[in-house]
Amino acid sequence: MALKSPRTQDHQVGPFGWDRDLPRLTVFVALLGVVWVTLWQLHPELLLSSSTTTGGDTGAHYALPAFLRSALLPQGHLTGWYPGWYDGFPLYTYYFVVPDLIAALGSYVLPYAVAFKFATIVGSIAMPFAAYSLGRLFGLRAPIPSTLAIATLPFLFDSTFTIDGGNLFSTLAGEYAFSLGLALSLVVFGLFARGVRNGRGSILTPLVMAVCLGSHLIPYLYAIGGALVVTALALLPPWLLNGDDAQGSTLGLLAPLDRLSRRAALWWSLRTALIGAALSGWWWVPFVTGQGLANPMGYVNVTDYAPSCFPGADNWVFFLAAIGVFLGFRRLSRFVVTVTALGTVAALGFILAPQGSLWNERILPLWFISVYLLAGWAVGEVLAAIARRHRTRQLVHFSTGEGNRRPAAGQWLPGAALGPLIALGLAVVVVVPPMIPGVIAPSTLKKVGVTVGANQVSSWAAWNYSGVEAKPAYPEYRGLISTMERLSKRFGCGRAMWEYSPDLDRFGTPMGLMLLPYWTNGCIGSQEGLFFEASATTPYHFLIQAEVSTRPSNPQVGLPYGGVDVGLGVKHLQMLGVKYLMVSSPEVATEADADASLTKVATSGPWDKATGGASHATWSIYLIGDSSMVTGMTHLPVVVPGIAATSTTWKQANVAWFLNPERREVPLAATGPAWWPRGRASTTTSPEVEPVSISRIQHSGSTMSFDASGTGRPVLVKVSYSPRWHVAGAEGPYRVSPNLMVVVPTSSHVVMTYGGETMSWLGLVVSMLGMVALVSVAVLRRRTGRHELPKRPLLHRL
Repeated sequence: MALKSPRTQDHQVGPFGWDRDLPRLTVFVALLGVVWVTLWQLHPELLLSSSTTTGGDTGAHYALPAFLRSALLPQGHLTGWYPGWYDGFPLYTYYFVVPDLIAALGSYVLPYAVAFKFATIVGSIAMPFAAYSLGRLFGLRAPIPSTLAIATLPFLFDSTFTIDGGNLFSTLAGEYAFSLGLALSLVVFGLFARGVRNGRGSILTPLVMAVCLGSHLIPYLYAIGGALVVTALALLPPWLLNGDDAQGSTLGLLAPLDRLSRRAALWWSLRTALIGAALSGWWWVPFVTGQGLANPMGYVNVTDYAPSCFPGADNWVFFLAAIGVFLGFRRLSRFVVTVTALGTVAALGFILAPQGSLWNERILPLWFISVYLLAGWAVGEVLAAIARRHRTRQLVHFSTGEGNRRPAAGQWLPGAALGPLIALGLAVVVVVPPMIPGVIAPSTLKKVGVTVGANQVSSWAAWNYSGVEAKPAYPEYRGLISTMERLSKRFGCGRAMWEYSPDLDRFGTPMGLMLLPYWTNGCIGSQEGLFFEASATTPYHFLIQAEVSTRPSNPQVGLPYGGVDVGLGVKHLQMLGVKYLMVSSPEVATEADADASLTKVATSGPWDKATGGASHATWSIYLIGDSSMVTGMTHLPVVVPGIAATSTTWKQANVAWFLNPERREVPLAATGPAWWPRGRASTTTSPEVEPVSISRIQHSGSTMSFDASGTGRPVLVKVSYSPRWHVAGAEGPYRVSPNLMVVVPTSSHVVMTYGGETMSWLGLVVSMLGMVALVSVAVLRRRTGRHELPKRPLLHRL
């Protein structure tokens, strides 16, 4: 073998000696820096404490992973019936189970309080790693994958939106599922970017898709959009968008990725997308087909398009993103074209989205994450250009003989190693100073949209994770819970309606009493809960809230809310089978004391309101008479053909019915036996029947049983309707006003069980077919041999 000349040996290209692992080290430092700043503001000592998380919606979410662990997982289910809110509703059918599953599973090895806190931050902590993986999967060279990861730091701390999802403010407000879904969405379309070029990831990609959809639907749409764009780009001639491949190739430093034929790329993408969608069939089939039982809240679309998309506090990132778009299109970068397309579609979706179930403001985070990724690419490209020019000058100087020795190892630092550190420093300069008192004047911060004080991530996190136990009003909260526990032992379990007031934020969140089912082991239900869209009973709850609260929330748009009317409210609570009424305002208590249907059974207080004033709060708890969960009916329901065609047609007819006390005895029905009368939504009369007597009512979550004194006559079951309820010993159940069930006993003993139905079984079949297809692909790839990428220089793999 011929030996190389010393000069040839010296002319090797790439890192050598002590700096071979330096790029890896700086990548680790960059990722660690993003995570450290994030955790620093989230207060690790509080995250590891046993306090009960509170704050915004998060404080009510706390109950759900516990129910998942205790009631659903032991039965092998990820969805099921939750009886604690809204007369019961299908939990995780219209929302997302993966984040709560993380908390439930984590609670097997960690205290539940800690496991829940971890589940709320896992998406935020995963965000920089997901962005780094995105860059690697696109084949971008160092330092760009690192700068993409670093770009997530200012995104996480962006204060221009606080409830839409993705950033830390939204996560702390309760949108932690969105954060996890958004992180996974970056990995999904990164996997597609790699797969359509070399066929790798046929097994992993569908699995990550399924987990992404199980985390949140809106980020999943972002992932699918990215998959569509990268597939379309793969069908173009290879030379048309080769900027990512060509970076550094003039120095012989980068081996291009293998390219599949366009037909093979298209087949890989279609097959992978179909398998990924099929794996999630168990969730999306019931979700799509069950929209008639959902409850659109009617939120009005935001129309301040320019201020929403281009807030002044983010001008610096828009400037960097514009540079990224310019350089990316000039360099023919697939990555920049893809992210630009996704950001453009997100912005257009925000502007053009029709008024409907999807509130257009929820699309905004997809626009912002695109902008931040483009800004991160721009910073990485500028740093790489500087390093490339430096390397070129050094190599030319050496190759022409002007230098007497090989270029020093330090020549690699500006790009692969020093680049991430510079980018991290820039991000820290942008993000950290507002967090440190006295560094920047409050007046200056206010000009860029940062309010010093409570409106910072650190303050929000301290409020949430210090827990309800740290709030001055905790004695009141604990005393009220203890009172309800005592009442349940004396008068029995049942649902409780509590008077809403924004002042309940003294418990850590106005939604703190939604945890009544959690604290009482399911014995006392809270009539109010989260997931407004998941229950068609929600509108009637909020109409009642306005009747028994002096300061109601009135969140659902378009309902004819009235003023305080405890008498009417009690009639409605009886209609929904609510057993207890909990009020705190003197005005409502005075009316409640005068109502013959209410019996005061306890008081809790007086308590200091802990709001800085001298006023006190005293809770009065009443037992509601004639409010059994199962009752014999005095009139036949009236079947109205087409009334349940959509959620809107049902709600319109039944809100009018609900607010007319004279119609209480004649409910409207979606379907029913042939001997029930037919009519219209305005029908007010129907034949009278002798009501059967009901006894031995037992209700335990997903089952209910009772004895009836007769058969062939309708019985009203005051549980929210779902087609997944099945009955033995009776006909039905049939959906009746406002969103309850009627059965017609055929036996003296009736048993109702929540289980499967056609669409849920169909979804499971789709998922099983997806699993079979996934296993088939795995077996086929094992037999034919897995295609591997050629080894690429370390400098460009990192």
